[in-house]
Amino acid sequence: MIHGDLFFMREALREARKAFASGEVPVGAVVVYEGTIIARGHNQTEMLKDPTAHAEMIAITAAANRLGNWRLNGARLYVTLEPCVMCSGAAVLARLAEIVYATEDPKFGGSVSLYRIPEDTRLNHRLPVRKGPLGEEAAALMREFFTRRRQKNRVE
Repeated sequence: MIHGDLFFMREALREARKAFASGEVPVGAVVVYEGTIIARGHNQTEMLKDPTAHAEMIAITAAANRLGNWRLNGARLYVTLEPCVMCSGAAVLARLAEIVYATEDPKFGGSVSLYRIPEDTRLNHRLPVRKGPLGEEAAALMREFFTRRRQKNRVE
């Protein structure tokens, strides 16, 4: 584990809890550049009615705006759930230095579970992906969200 991983993943988990509280799938992300969080995001697909409003996409866009450059060379993405195909592709396009995720996504994972987009040698940029801390906490939050959603759907 790299120095700061726990702190940064806690901040991503804080973002995931914001998503949970607003009825969104609880995924949170932060972008770290030179040891500082420069952008945050949490899922907002329901609120924005936008299928691309994933935590990672929001955080990457905010980071690009903050740096005034779409190339996020040297920046790391900390995210509570393994990025999907879209978000993995965005990380490659943004030239991120690394993705650190808390828990795998066996149904939609685009970084390690189903696909390995960030490490695909056919692309002009590659970046390492590694499992970080707080995987159980992130997975528990996801389980709680979907348990509540199923219970709510039974009542309606």
